[in-house]
Amino acid sequence: MCKWRFFIRTTVQIVWEGAGDCSSCVAVMLELARGISQWAGFRQAIIFVFNTGEEDGLNGAHSFITQHPWNETIRVAIDLEAMGIGGKSGIFQAGPHPWAIENFAYVAKYPSGQILAQDLFSSGAIKSSTDFQIYKEVAGLSGLDFAYSDNTAVYHTKNDKLELLKSGSLQHLGENMLSFLIHIAASSHIPKGNALDEEENAGQNAATFFDILGTYMIVYHQRFANMLHNSVIMQSLLIWVTSLLMGGYPAMVSLVLSCLSVLLMWIFALGFSVLVAFILPLVSSSPVPYIASPWLVIGLFAAPALLGALTGQHLGNHFLQIYLSNVYSKRKLLSPAIQADLIKLEAERWLYKAGSVQWLILLIIGTYYKIGSSYLALVWLVPPSFAYGLLEATLSPTRLPKPLKLATLLIGLAVPILISAGIFIQLAGTMIGTAVRFDRNPGSTPEWLGNVIVAVFIAVVTCLTLVYLLSYVHLSGAKRSIFISTCLLFGLSLAIISTGIVPPFTEDTARAVNVVHVVDTTGRFEGKEDTSSYISLFSVTPGKLNKEVEHIKEGFKCGRDKVIDFVTFSVKYGCWTNDDTEGGWSKSEIPMLRVDSDTKKSERITQVSVDTKGSIRWSLAINLEQIEDFKFKGNAEELVPLGGKSSVDGWHIIQFSGGKNAPTIFDLTLLWKKNVTGSVDKVEEGRRDERPLLKLRTDVDRLTSKTERVLKNLPPWCSLFGKSTSPHTLAFLTSLPVDVLRT
Repeated sequence: MCKWRFFIRTTVQIVWEGAGDCSSCVAVMLELARGISQWAGFRQAIIFVFNTGEEDGLNGAHSFITQHPWNETIRVAIDLEAMGIGGKSGIFQAGPHPWAIENFAYVAKYPSGQILAQDLFSSGAIKSSTDFQIYKEVAGLSGLDFAYSDNTAVYHTKNDKLELLKSGSLQHLGENMLSFLIHIAASSHIPKGNALDEEENAGQNAATFFDILGTYMIVYHQRFANMLHNSVIMQSLLIWVTSLLMGGYPAMVSLVLSCLSVLLMWIFALGFSVLVAFILPLVSSSPVPYIASPWLVIGLFAAPALLGALTGQHLGNHFLQIYLSNVYSKRKLLSPAIQADLIKLEAERWLYKAGSVQWLILLIIGTYYKIGSSYLALVWLVPPSFAYGLLEATLSPTRLPKPLKLATLLIGLAVPILISAGIFIQLAGTMIGTAVRFDRNPGSTPEWLGNVIVAVFIAVVTCLTLVYLLSYVHLSGAKRSIFISTCLLFGLSLAIISTGIVPPFTEDTARAVNVVHVVDTTGRFEGKEDTSSYISLFSVTPGKLNKEVEHIKEGFKCGRDKVIDFVTFSVKYGCWTNDDTEGGWSKSEIPMLRVDSDTKKSERITQVSVDTKGSIRWSLAINLEQIEDFKFKGNAEELVPLGGKSSVDGWHIIQFSGGKNAPTIFDLTLLWKKNVTGSVDKVEEGRRDERPLLKLRTDVDRLTSKTERVLKNLPPWCSLFGKSTSPHTLAFLTSLPVDVLRT
């Protein structure tokens, strides 16, 4: 009898249309199930799991892997995800055991995947998580995590629609997965190793993987990577030491000055592009005016970065030529004219070789910290160095320098560009797309911060990839032409965004906003202690909402003078209106936090009843500066066990999203810390209030008449943003002050 050893799953995304995230995954899985059912002779079984609850805390995956009777028989987990709507579905997490990625690379028709994405996830730079985390950390499984990443600006918005989904994306994922599933299901051996055990040996067993033009995938173990990288590092250091010993003191100083040119290149490139990032919010209607037209970043950030890199190298080249002039002047063997030409030629060579030093340093760092994506440093170091050694280099210090051959550049850069150009372009596109949801707590970050991140990334890529090419510019006679054309490109791009010729957002690539009818009983809205009802408009995209408010015309006022605490996040800048907001809800829907008992014996214990009324989607924050621990029960079923609780800024936040018959009344037991006098938290500018003991938000997916009018008048360049932390269109806020329990 066949055992169940392998399964593939996805999350059903029902917010808005969800064509990319993740109806596309469901469609592919259904077609795969149809195709697989027509095959016979499998040694392993395949389980297709369709689950929801990922956006609400990975609940669906957790329920399956902890409660389903098949969970003990699974060996490999494949997760289908999306953070955009189309493009290639690539692997962005794999392992810890390399078996799955090795077999995928062997049979996939159009393999796509980059370990760089996995490095970003493991570094914490990307705060999101997928169900793959549950399978890996809770069940101890190895496997693969796939996702689309094109057009990430529509992710979790109403623009995640079928019209924007490319059929080729579904075909790409389907063909790869079908080949993989047929191969793996026919396999007679699937490793039994637990991913939790593999973590101990991850340094040697982890796989480095990357594709080449979506046609071939390279996979090798960390052990081989260490051997390869260390070999290249040792050979490079040996060549450099030999060269410097033969060249003597002048060679050492020349190396230092050429490396100084690289440093100046970085400083000026970063400086120029970051300066533009600060300027954009001042001259454009939006701090991120390039969302709908990502090509604008070429003129806005890449052009200044190129100008800065060229300026920095020019200065470094100037200092290097001054030193070489002093060295040659002591020899007095050549005429001044020939000597001047030789100085320029030798400076050109040192600038080229300094580029390899840059990548050698990155390779050493990446190898030391076992960073999988350090293979990029390898491919940018070896081919250019090999081309130079083959066509240019000599260990004899007496040979006069000649102009660098164009063939050296072409041979040296062909492989690096072939392997990495797509990675850098895709990563830049993903970063630009995510700017529409950059501000998790709206108004909490400076408007220029998103621009700075994009500008720094583009400047870094410019410096890394153009370091060899720029060494050719100084003798080409094209320096003035490059400078003028780059300035014109920058000026044209700046004029386009300042005049609004190209809008920052369009109907399909829209600004992410939230419109929420808030019923607030926390007593913080305008200082009132009674119930307040208002419509809140805020955006997770950086920038003010003046244009949007003018378009809506519903009495909104915008500013930072009020802070709305939605429990899972806070709105530091937004727009409010109190006009005609008393309809569409009733006081019977307001949630309740009631103290049932408060005993003070050896330790203080408080019993609180939580009544969410009709809402089955709620978020509760517990003040862990006051509370040591708590026990949370509902309908006699324990939801949160006793034990150490995690906290963020002193709050433990629980998000709950149950089914139709989910309970709405819960009993909460609070165990107080000893000798706590209460803490103070800044709530509004110029005012300090005590942090409440509990904060509660309940969500109702219903439109009031006022909300409906606001949504109807919402500008076409705006799109509703939905995530597990985002409130529904009707939200009730309440809290339990510490003063209620103080004696």
